[in-house]
Amino acid sequence: MKRNDTKVALQCCAIFHVTLQCLGRSTNMISADTLRTAVGIVGNVIALGLFFSPLPTFIRIWKKKSVEEFSVIPYVATLLNCMLWMLYGLPIVHPNSTLVLTINCAGTAIEICYVILYLVFSDGPKRLKALLLFFGDLAFVAVVAIIVLIFFHTHDRRSLVVGILCVIFCIIMYLAPLSVMKIVIQTKSVEYMPLSLSVASFLNGLCWTIYALIRFDLYITIPNGLGLLFSITQLVLHALYYKSTKTQIAERKLKGEVGLSDVVIDDSVKDSPIISSHKIEAPTNNE
Repeated sequence: MKRNDTKVALQCCAIFHVTLQCLGRSTNMISADTLRTAVGIVGNVIALGLFFSPLPTFIRIWKKKSVEEFSVIPYVATLLNCMLWMLYGLPIVHPNSTLVLTINCAGTAIEICYVILYLVFSDGPKRLKALLLFFGDLAFVAVVAIIVLIFFHTHDRRSLVVGILCVIFCIIMYLAPLSVMKIVIQTKSVEYMPLSLSVASFLNGLCWTIYALIRFDLYITIPNGLGLLFSITQLVLHALYYKSTKTQIAERKLKGEVGLSDVVIDDSVKDSPIISSHKIEAPTNNE
């Protein structure tokens, strides 16, 4: 029996070795640029889906003709993030970044639509705050673009300045889901954290991290790597608290109580430097 086991093990090792050789040959047949483009296209598709994730919120706003207690901050924050990455992807700043440019152009257009809808259906202080934040975004990016294009004359220097700003704003945005994860751990419930968004964020972060590593880009690697780690943490929390969440929901239904998932939840941004997926944020009264 031991000889047979050893023979089977050796055969498995041989098959594994041959498989690795085949994979290596097929990888060599595909150029790095082709692979990078393919990964970037997949990343664009996933990122586009994440940009559309707040759509149910705005359908609700459209039907009710009111923004209720939803906050505009997630959308102006995502808009700023997209515009900075759009600037980074321009050929005069960082050449060969077509996929970064296209997805962030799309994200900018989508977020502007969200902000316009918010302005239409808000009033008083909320509308004023939204207007100030919106024009503040535009002014900030315009100033950055002017400074970069006038005072920095090489692609490397322009990429450095804009890339650092992109990384800083992405890291700030990635800090937001930490509060949600804290609530999940405290309540042992993942009702605040939809699994679909966590999975999409994981795939998005994975695609853009691979994209950045194929032809190394530090400014894309750092925020997407962080986004990938955060999304993995969220998936681990889902695995840990999935059963306890179902138990809590069942108990509340028996008692006729309102659950966490019945509270109005706002979609905000959660994850990619290239994009930022939308995190979950409870509406506030601080407008």
